[in-house]
Amino acid sequence: MKVVYHEKYTAVYSSDPAAAPGRIESIYNELCGLFRFVEPKPASEEDLELVHWRGHIDSVRKHELVYEVARLAVGGAINAAELAMEEEPAFGLIRPPGHHASRDHSWGFCYFNNIAISIEKLRQEGRIKRALIVDIDLHFGDGSANIFAGTPEVAYFHPSGRNKEDYLIDLSRNLTAKRDCDIVAVSAGFDRHQQDWGGMLRTEDYFTIGKRIKEFAERVCGGRRYAVLEGGYNHAVLGKSVRALTEGLSKRNLT
Repeated sequence: MKVVYHEKYTAVYSSDPAAAPGRIESIYNELCGLFRFVEPKPASEEDLELVHWRGHIDSVRKHELVYEVARLAVGGAINAAELAMEEEPAFGLIRPPGHHASRDHSWGFCYFNNIAISIEKLRQEGRIKRALIVDIDLHFGDGSANIFAGTPEVAYFHPSGRNKEDYLIDLSRNLTAKRDCDIVAVSAGFDRHQQDWGGMLRTEDYFTIGKRIKEFAERVCGGRRYAVLEGGYNHAVLGKSVRALTEGLSKRNLT
């Protein structure tokens, strides 16, 4: 497992909870020393245009710091996808999040759809034909679902359940039934934690989620898998939850 990270992700680019000071640092402190960190480059304009309309890109560009960090977040997701294709699983420790960004608008602390661009870039380069996005954030990733609504080669799945048992059953059932794919991309939100907005999952449940996705990827697509950060707002538990997921995805044991 490699972690894609840039110190600019710690920039406080707005007043929303995803940009809060200390949020990225809480994750960095848990993962540092466990995995090798690699630094991404910003996405190009052409990368952004793979899924977003020019008018939307220009609207984000008006906010200089937001645009700078958001373009770097897309670059981090692209880097994570490339690592998953070429070397080993990867986690994008990036922000702003992206799964609420559609082609022509965005909301929910998102600006550009990091995971959608990273998948579409692989598709346009002919490196994959089919992909599965598993979105474990508390909130449905309407941007990701909208972008790929007319693209049957890219499946979007958002597990649900009334409690953690139902949730994990839904995840397993759908993974078992899922179709052929060449890579698995995880929109990794952690706001379903018992001590976050969703009030459902324990920290160790994220290890289970990571392990089940890993097993699915190994069975279906040669183990190609990566995740990028979406939501998660309680800094006291966020880093430990991310560590649990990455350990599950990477075959490490939760300690």
